Amino acid sequence: MASKLSTSFLNPFFVNFNSNNSNSISNKHLNVSLFLSSHRFTPASCKMRQRSFSSQQKRKNLKKNSPQQPPVVAGSVPSVDVDSDIEGDGDGDSESGNDLTDADVSINQEIVDDVVNNHVAIEDTNDKDLETVIVPELKKTLVLNGEGEDQVSSSQLHYLMNMIRNAEKNVLLLNQARVQALEELQKILNDKESLQGEINVLEMRLAETDARIQVATQEKIHAELLEDQLQKLRNELALSGASKNSELEMQKSQNNVLNSSSIHSLSQELDSLRTENVSLKEDIEKLKTELNNVKNTDERVEMLEKERSLLQSSLKELESKFSISQEDVSKLSTLKVECKDLYKKVENLQGLLDKSTKQADQAILVLQQNQELRNKVDKLEESLDEANAYKLSSEKMQQHNELMQQKIRLLEERLQRSDEEIHSYVQLYQQSVKEFQDTFDILKEESKKRALDEPVDDMPWEFWSHLLLMIDGWLLEKNISTSEAKLLREMVWKRDRRIHDAYMAGKEKNEHEAVSTFLRLISSTTSSGLHIIHIAAEMAPVAKVGGLGDVVTGLGKALQKRGHLVEIVLPKYDCMQYDRVVNMRALDVVLESYFDGRLFKNKIWVGTVEGLPVYFVEPLHPDKFFWRRQFYGEHDDFKRFSFFSRAALELLLQAGKKPDIIHCHDWQTAFVAPLYWDLYAPKGLNSARICFTCHNFEYQGTAPASALASCGLDVQQLNRPDRMQDNSSHDRVNPIKGAVVFSNIVTTVSPSYAQEVRTAEGGRGLHSTLNFHSKKFVGILNGIDTDAWNPATDTTLEVQYNANNLQGKAENKLALRRHLGLSSADTRQPLVGCITRLVPQKGVHLIRHAIYRTLELGGQFVLLGSSPVPHIQSEFEGIANHFQYHEHIRLILKYDESLSHSIYAASDMFIIPSIFEPCGLTQVHLSTLD
Repeated sequence: MASKLSTSFLNPFFVNFNSNNSNSISNKHLNVSLFLSSHRFTPASCKMRQRSFSSQQKRKNLKKNSPQQPPVVAGSVPSVDVDSDIEGDGDGDSESGNDLTDADVSINQEIVDDVVNNHVAIEDTNDKDLETVIVPELKKTLVLNGEGEDQVSSSQLHYLMNMIRNAEKNVLLLNQARVQALEELQKILNDKESLQGEINVLEMRLAETDARIQVATQEKIHAELLEDQLQKLRNELALSGASKNSELEMQKSQNNVLNSSSIHSLSQELDSLRTENVSLKEDIEKLKTELNNVKNTDERVEMLEKERSLLQSSLKELESKFSISQEDVSKLSTLKVECKDLYKKVENLQGLLDKSTKQADQAILVLQQNQELRNKVDKLEESLDEANAYKLSSEKMQQHNELMQQKIRLLEERLQRSDEEIHSYVQLYQQSVKEFQDTFDILKEESKKRALDEPVDDMPWEFWSHLLLMIDGWLLEKNISTSEAKLLREMVWKRDRRIHDAYMAGKEKNEHEAVSTFLRLISSTTSSGLHIIHIAAEMAPVAKVGGLGDVVTGLGKALQKRGHLVEIVLPKYDCMQYDRVVNMRALDVVLESYFDGRLFKNKIWVGTVEGLPVYFVEPLHPDKFFWRRQFYGEHDDFKRFSFFSRAALELLLQAGKKPDIIHCHDWQTAFVAPLYWDLYAPKGLNSARICFTCHNFEYQGTAPASALASCGLDVQQLNRPDRMQDNSSHDRVNPIKGAVVFSNIVTTVSPSYAQEVRTAEGGRGLHSTLNFHSKKFVGILNGIDTDAWNPATDTTLEVQYNANNLQGKAENKLALRRHLGLSSADTRQPLVGCITRLVPQKGVHLIRHAIYRTLELGGQFVLLGSSPVPHIQSEFEGIANHFQYHEHIRLILKYDESLSHSIYAASDMFIIPSIFEPCGLTQVHLSTLD
């Protein structure tokens, strides 16, 4: 556009006026018109031209002082070099291509301003208007400046108007360009404002990030200060523990603690000795029964010997009778000749009888039953009498002999079987003697160990004080570490016989050897078992609903047998079987735990169940959490068991326990994991690692997130997708998910079930969480207590039996029928059993069908179990009432541990119609009965 403007603007200036034109305008007139036409562009161009005009004024002043130029020839009009003027310096300092005359500078600034002001609106006029307006004005202006009107020709005016028109066109183009430039400038300003807004947002974010970094830095500094303070406190405690003066002051209080601890340990040892005595009594009773069996075997051998002597005497009598028969035969020689043939036959018969007598002699040595042999001998005598009387033929005697041989063979076989039985009894006797000897040896070893474990009471306290001082000296001299010194002090406090013997044996040794001897003692101490605490809602047989109770008891006993210290924490239900708790008593202490913004008291009970120490927590809460006549199925189960979980941890904290493992089970105690790490590890209960076992992922205990605050957990921190927030509902929390996230290891009841729950179908919404934490998730196959469920030793059964002798099963079946009031008319009538929880998972519709189908097919059916689902429980209560007095159907809608043993032992068939089963213990129970 710039090039076009310059071209259209300069075209009029390349006109050379003819020199012959006498009326030509002077140079100054042309310069004025050029200046006027150029002065109409834009405000910017006007300013530029004003600067150009001022430069011309300067040059005029310079020329006044310079020598006069030669005059211009009249009638000549020099050409105007516009390009040189345009290409000059903007300030007008550069020299032009043509020098101006004195007349060129005669026009002042006032003329220019007047012309510009009077022709502002020239661009809005047409050609005719231009001529009518501009021409008079130009003439007027020229006249006022001394020019004659006649000197201004029409051609000059025509040229001036053409130049003005071209200038006005250029002004229009420049105005359009200016408007477009203003529009582009507005767009640029808008873009600048948007960019400025984005810059402001980024600056705000940068400020927030800087603030967060400052807060994080302050928190880090605060944490480091706390760690430094904690280290200082530890150092101060170590120094204070190492000082001798404080050690002497603490000994008095420690003596009291030791007395109480020794009394407590003695009571525990007495309890353990009592349990061992009970087990020993049971073993002695078993041995007595076996000895009685052996005595019975000896009596049977004596009876066989008597029978053998009787058989010998009967054999002698038979020989005498044979001799008498021989005499009778000799008398027959005097008979008549017609009897000779008969006599010969009798002699043959006598020979045959002699042979049979020899065979009878051989059989008599192995006979068991004297009466049968006597009957046979009597028959033989009768046959002989008949032969003598009626002169029977030898053929009949031969038949009798063959029968005798067959009977003798049968007697030999029976005698052989009796020998085998006697041999088996002898082997059993030898085994029992061996087992008795092994048990006796074990008892000897245990008594020796107990003698070693018993504290030394015959040494004065000065001796133990000397040992403590010696250990402290080794610690201060850095011969042993702090942990080693702590273990050695504990042995001294317990007055352990091993450290006494080590000291007495090492009196003559140097200090290095004595330290090595003492360190060997604690090396064996550190390899002792773990301290494991189970926090659960069930435990068989005192509080059992399903397999969870069996697992807690069976696992606890198995760990206890392996040398670990196992303790159980349970709620104290009002529907427990209190008769199965040994030495149950309440502790003289009231435990306070936080809930719903305040502290509530709890009463603690203790007792042993199946040889395991158990703590029962009884909340003294106005809602009576565990006095509901049932274990589960209440509307506030989430509240009940979250209260119990916190109270259990409070019990461990107040008791000063330092367990190695805290094992919690199912959603009822899943709260233990987040409570432990968020609240109780900072309080000092930090020695344990958390193990969580989910026995069935169908039951997850979800609840509104606000309910989590009752037990003191932070809802805002835990109701997050990576913590306890339920995967299917963002306003609910899932205790199972929380336990999976916060536990150190997560287990379930079988390896196959562990794979199933990692799928969308089996995980019940938790499959993504389990897959994320798969490194700490493992399936371990469930087991049962084979001692409790062995029918050969189960004391709850009417008769014990095993796979080799199933007679006891029939007697248990008869006893169960009598107990439940079922018909015993047909002993061969099959009995179908079912022991289960009545929940949809167990296939309750199939159980209902099996009851009527069994009755239809002529069998008997026994069901033991209850349902936490109200409509299922009421449905089966209706079925139980319908068959209340029926002689073949019985439904017991509760759980009875001893009755379950009887049903397992008596049933001919069992039904297990589960829709899905993580790891059913019923199958394992039945395998022990096969």
